[in-house]
Amino acid sequence: MNFPIRPRRNRRTPAIRSLVRETTLSASDFILPVFIHEDAEDTPISSMPGVTRWSLPGLVKEVGEAVALGVHAVVLFPKIEESLKTPHAEEAYNDDGLVPRAIEALKQAYPSLCVITDVALDPYNSDGHDGVVARDGLGEIHILNDETVEILVAQALCHARAGADIVSPSDMMDGRVAAIRSALDDSGFEHVSILSYTAKYASAYYGPFRGALDSAPKDGDKKTYQMDPGNAREAIRELQLDEAEGADMVMVKPAGPYLDIISTLRGSTTLPVAAYQVSGEYLMIKSACAAGWLDEKAVVLESLTGIKRAGADLILTYFAKQAAEWLR
Repeated sequence: MNFPIRPRRNRRTPAIRSLVRETTLSASDFILPVFIHEDAEDTPISSMPGVTRWSLPGLVKEVGEAVALGVHAVVLFPKIEESLKTPHAEEAYNDDGLVPRAIEALKQAYPSLCVITDVALDPYNSDGHDGVVARDGLGEIHILNDETVEILVAQALCHARAGADIVSPSDMMDGRVAAIRSALDDSGFEHVSILSYTAKYASAYYGPFRGALDSAPKDGDKKTYQMDPGNAREAIRELQLDEAEGADMVMVKPAGPYLDIISTLRGSTTLPVAAYQVSGEYLMIKSACAAGWLDEKAVVLESLTGIKRAGADLILTYFAKQAAEWLR
């Protein structure tokens, strides 16, 4: 070979780079997480600059703006009044509760919108855990798996009755996907999909989110049910179980620190893979950009491209509206 190899020829102009680009972003890749509450006023969230906890009218307006930008899926996260929280999270399956009313309002305003709901007990549980808490004789807490699954099933059915398109169990209890799938099918909701939090890690990146919902555990931590950050093979085991139990889509959370897990799951399943760019990732970017150290548009789009390049088909991100507008 007497001539030099020059890969830079494929990078010479914007048009050429566009032709050979392997990974592209579009607004249809994004799911917008939205926080809601019962208050009549919309409230900025101090732990997440630029993010708001919406009243129902505010929610409808915010989602309308996202839809206009090409973002056609949202996931709802409720801040529940303290007086409604109980050890067995009965409010989680109240048909007149905040989430069912939000679903109905969104579906009435935007019939083609994909509405996803979070299925977990921590916003409703007076203990702040994703499951029912029991204490042993020494006062140590234990999360009761099967008792929790029964409540999660009731919650998923409640959301399906209200019109949710996808229910998304984020609790990490064993067997919950199969139980929810069976209950949905038996109740005539075979059209409702399950997006399972398949590999949800016990991450330090969730702090701002828990502040947004006031849902931090009152005692103990979540390490007995969320995954150990040091484990990768375990994610494949969780994936195999979720597939066998009837999940329609699977998720990795967080996204940025777990690109290897996204890639592993992408190579191990034909199901769509979602990734959640969580509140801590969001806050780190916002803080660095507010300080003038990073260019927000450039770093947000690069971070989202990296998540998609790793294998994510869908990305939950608080930057969904901004990114969709930039991509226009």
